Amino acid sequence: MNPSRLAPGAGIVTVPGDRPVLRTADGEFLRIDTGRVGGAELVDRLTAGEGPHADLAAPASVSASDSAELDRLVVAFEEAGHAVTEPRRPPLTGRTVHLLGDPVLTEPLSRFAAAEGAEVHRATADGLAGLAGRRDTAVVWCLDSPVPEGLWAEADRLPARHTAWLRCHREGAHAWIEPLACAPGDVTSAHVRLRRLAATAAHRELAAYWTGHRTPDTGPHPTEASAALIAALLTADLIAWAGDGYHRGAGLPARRRLRRVDLRDLTVTEHPVLPVPDVAPLPAPVTRSKA
Repeated sequence: MNPSRLAPGAGIVTVPGDRPVLRTADGEFLRIDTGRVGGAELVDRLTAGEGPHADLAAPASVSASDSAELDRLVVAFEEAGHAVTEPRRPPLTGRTVHLLGDPVLTEPLSRFAAAEGAEVHRATADGLAGLAGRRDTAVVWCLDSPVPEGLWAEADRLPARHTAWLRCHREGAHAWIEPLACAPGDVTSAHVRLRRLAATAAHRELAAYWTGHRTPDTGPHPTEASAALIAALLTADLIAWAGDGYHRGAGLPARRRLRRVDLRDLTVTEHPVLPVPDVAPLPAPVTRSKA
């Protein structure tokens, strides 16, 4: 068995003249009741002797009972999540990410996702049907432009078959990052369009803008900094999806979050968005026969 080590982000702080204190990965300070175990022994055990602890007084000898107490203390660290026995695996290990869209956004995203352990592939719109139903797989589509009418209709069917679907696009100086959908009933791009139309008095104008009735695009296009920010936010969504809680509903807030990135000052704002329930078709008009 691998020896226990402090979990990533956790550390032991030595306070002169006092017992050692645990600083958790979240920044909390917790006093450690070491009992008969010396502070230096605990630090040595959890850092493989790599941590400085000259100001901690180690006992002259270690009895069998003290060794057993040290073992129990280390187990308590493990059970609380402050110590681990296995090296940290990148959070996207075992996940496959298929990328489509404009290289200015997909290239940094490819690097970030791969660095977090994902297996990254390029995809095409024609190949989306073959990805449906593949669990542990995400499709990410990034556009440096508004979304043409109907372009994402096929991809919107992926969550119904438990393949994750994440996307972003640019409209003028704003990049929109839509919530990741990975299960039936999640928010699709069609839902976002309907919600945005319902939220503005200029719904006719916005619909015309989306369908291409507009002057040629004048940017601003993503810079290296803004593209990196967008790619980082998309990677964070993929990491949240890779967590088990996301599939059990614990990640629901992230699946109901629409984000807007202002490319001019890199400001990020969040807006709640809900799926649009299916509506039954209107009944056919009744025709009356003439007597």
